[in-house]
Amino acid sequence: MFVPVVDSNNRPLMPTTPSRARRWIKSGKATPFFKKGVFCVRLNVTATTANYQPIAVGIDPGSKREGFTVKSKAHTYLNIQTHSVDWVKDHVEVRRNMRRARRFRNTPCRQNRRNRLVNKEKLPPSTKARWQWKLRICKWLTLMFPVSVFIVEDVKAKTWKNARKYNVMFSLIEVGKKWFYHQLSSIANVETRTGFDTYEARQALGLKKSKNKTTTKFDAHCVDSWVLANWYVGGHVSPDNTALIEIVPLEFHRRQLHRLQYQAGHIRPRYGGTISAGFKRGSVVKHLKYGFCYVGGWQESPTKKDPNRKTISLHSLQTGKRLSQNALPTDCKFLSYNSWRIAN
Repeated sequence: MFVPVVDSNNRPLMPTTPSRARRWIKSGKATPFFKKGVFCVRLNVTATTANYQPIAVGIDPGSKREGFTVKSKAHTYLNIQTHSVDWVKDHVEVRRNMRRARRFRNTPCRQNRRNRLVNKEKLPPSTKARWQWKLRICKWLTLMFPVSVFIVEDVKAKTWKNARKYNVMFSLIEVGKKWFYHQLSSIANVETRTGFDTYEARQALGLKKSKNKTTTKFDAHCVDSWVLANWYVGGHVSPDNTALIEIVPLEFHRRQLHRLQYQAGHIRPRYGGTISAGFKRGSVVKHLKYGFCYVGGWQESPTKKDPNRKTISLHSLQTGKRLSQNALPTDCKFLSYNSWRIAN
């Protein structure tokens, strides 16, 4: 494993070895910090050399899991396997049903309004959320490494002239990936390879891909992302670094007027939101008892001394399990904003 390095202006430099990073920290030449769960160092002195090697990021998209590999000709710096954002479609459907129910109760005979989204260039929410998640990971990597090119396995689907179902399904993929390529090209150069090209390169190197796509192993998705990066920069005939980190995006429940079902007393309490007693949900905090964790929801816990008392829930950064539901905001120290957790 290598340690990402940035200068005093937070501009990424070439990564270094852990032993050298420890010497820099001990001598005061560098300051350690974490960038969304990855250990990095910031130089406190001017870098003596500014030699940059071409660094490629291989991207293997998927429906459930995705692979990212940061690699140069000499080393493989980082392998990442992420979970896809696949819950937006269900959330949008719930929101639509709630809106229709409210409108029907108020005006059951209201005339249908004209669809204002017809012939508009707009991505569906679920499609945009999937590709936005990939873009966020890519931007995060460019903050730690001097990335020169992105190598993406091009997702293609054959459409049929007389098969309306296939055209409707696959057009969302085509529109989403084109939007992703356009946004990614503003960061660095973008190269695409077909799935068959990736298969041939993997076979030429004698590598095998696991059939279990949801397993947390290098052979699941990172093997393809490594092959894509190695195709551009070269340097290896077999992976020199198969360690990976697993990233799980946090599922936030946006603000709703009330829950779908009544509770005791025929009352529908409030639900969702992005702010919990002053903390943005997902924020990494340090608690006096539970240590490093992230913020979840909140609830009102009034007492005689403090009728406006509120408590927040804290969750584990590794497993996402709820550690406490009655933590006081005053016992938490804010560290950074966060929208995902690292599972291992």
